[in-house]
Amino acid sequence: MNSNDKALSSEQRDELLKALKARFEKNMNRHPGVEWTAVQAKLTANGEKLWSLHQMERTGGEPDVVGYDEKTAAYIFYDCSAESPKGRRSVCYDRKALESRKEHKPANNALDMAADMGIELLTEEEYRVLQTLGNFDTKTSSWVKTPADIRKLGGALFCDRRYNTVFVYHNGAPSYYAARGFRGSLRV
Repeated sequence: MNSNDKALSSEQRDELLKALKARFEKNMNRHPGVEWTAVQAKLTANGEKLWSLHQMERTGGEPDVVGYDEKTAAYIFYDCSAESPKGRRSVCYDRKALESRKEHKPANNALDMAADMGIELLTEEEYRVLQTLGNFDTKTSSWVKTPADIRKLGGALFCDRRYNTVFVYHNGAPSYYAARGFRGSLRV
């Protein structure tokens, strides 16, 4: 995909910025001390990142600012939808897992989808940070970035929230379920 394919129309850009601003203002607890004008300035100066946020929004992720990295001067966005994003469910973990399935293959896999969107899967640590901001995945679950040693043995990790507790589980990487998707992060 070339950079022209990652350009939003002015209407799409305005609509996305309006939605992001409304979510930002409604959920100030997620980003104390962060000013929307500074976030918007970064977004409008970086069309490719704005395109990635549009992909997060389009697939049901409801992205929002959850932090600011002073070292890199980047705002950190996570998918903040109550449940795992609807447009990213029923996917196995990665391409190797997808190719290993002999039948009943899912349409896609989490790592390739995230890469195509220009985002990263949340790590377990990032997922736990997200859960301090609200109650997420109380009915669904989300794949998280899996350590190479676990993946090498055929497994992959996913998380959810049940009984007011965040759980980390394992599954075979080729598995997929209608209630399991993935959440992403983006630095702008």
